[in-house]
Amino acid sequence: MIPQNSTVTGALETISKSHWKSHHPAAGYTKWMSVIDGNIVHTWVEVNAGQNIVLDFMDSELLQLVLTESALLNKQFHILFDLAHISSITFEYKEAITDLFFNWSPILGVVGFYNIADSMSIIVETFAAIAPEAICVILAETYEKAIKYIIAFKTGKHASMEHCSEKKTADQALIKRFLEAVARISWLDMLDEQILTPPPDHHYYPFFKAIDSLRSDLIAREAKKESELQLLKQDFEYRITQMVIKINAQTEVNKKSSRDMENEIGALTRRIESQDIELTKLTTVITDNKHRLRDLLDQIGSLEIDPGVKSTITNSCLNLLDKAVIEKQPDIELRRSDLLFLSTMQKKFPDLSPRELRISLLVKLNYDTLQIASAIGLSARGIESIRYRIHKKLGLGKHQSIKSFFSELPIPL
Repeated sequence: MIPQNSTVTGALETISKSHWKSHHPAAGYTKWMSVIDGNIVHTWVEVNAGQNIVLDFMDSELLQLVLTESALLNKQFHILFDLAHISSITFEYKEAITDLFFNWSPILGVVGFYNIADSMSIIVETFAAIAPEAICVILAETYEKAIKYIIAFKTGKHASMEHCSEKKTADQALIKRFLEAVARISWLDMLDEQILTPPPDHHYYPFFKAIDSLRSDLIAREAKKESELQLLKQDFEYRITQMVIKINAQTEVNKKSSRDMENEIGALTRRIESQDIELTKLTTVITDNKHRLRDLLDQIGSLEIDPGVKSTITNSCLNLLDKAVIEKQPDIELRRSDLLFLSTMQKKFPDLSPRELRISLLVKLNYDTLQIASAIGLSARGIESIRYRIHKKLGLGKHQSIKSFFSELPIPL
């Protein structure tokens, strides 16, 4: 995996491990790392034959692993990138390289690139332009030349190194400054940094002017975006405030409705209690009359009168006694849900009479017609007539059931 045709490589110790790799199935490559001459981290990609790929991210965790297992943490190291089969890199990878420059200096010594495709040359030159002074960035044609440059740096032979210490021409210095400005704007988002432009009569002046104009436009766009975000934030905060006001108002309405409902339940409870008292009084009177009729029958039976007259009087008393007999009323203990049902029915259907409301509750509680008739003191036919009137007042269709309607009636809690 590491080029072995170099005379330099043969003289240097190389350490590689099977787990010093990171597989990128979506991008179609596997990244490998090894350590050369004790502190040179060499990284390259393994791809299918003839395939060119785009590097998607830096694999910083893999680099950390290699440095840890090579005892290079907190010691100076160098990193060498083989760009064979690499046609481009993602924006995230560019950010990772700049992060490597500025977060690992001064531990990081040399960053080298070799096997650079034409499509990658301007990107790599931009890396060299933006690198801190303490880091030497080299661009080499081959692995062998790159290793020679790094060894020269390690032995202190800076004067012989290309791309690090050689003197640049004026045009080369301007190109470096231009690429540095591009990297600051696009990779580091350093829009506030002024760009030093050459004199207006210089042939590179239009390019610097264009990049500076782009910087100004980006600043203006950021300011506009910030203004729009502030407006959105204000609108959002206003909407939240209005929503809170609405929720608080609805809460107060609900509290008032709850108090009103409690008052209605209390009034209805007192009304039912009053009617129960009246019903008890009426039952007592009927019971007394029933006892008197029985006493009267006993007295008539002891009289010596015409048998026909006696029979007529006895039958009349028995008829009166039959009408006075009232079956035991169903023992109904009203629950809160029953009171809420009555209150809801009274509010929704104000035309219902107290008797119709009472019958409605008994229907809801699954009492049959005979039980309701006994409870109310009416005949079964009379209860059927009242149920018919309730059906009409509720506005139900011919085939709609009163009982089903009561079961499905929404009752506020």
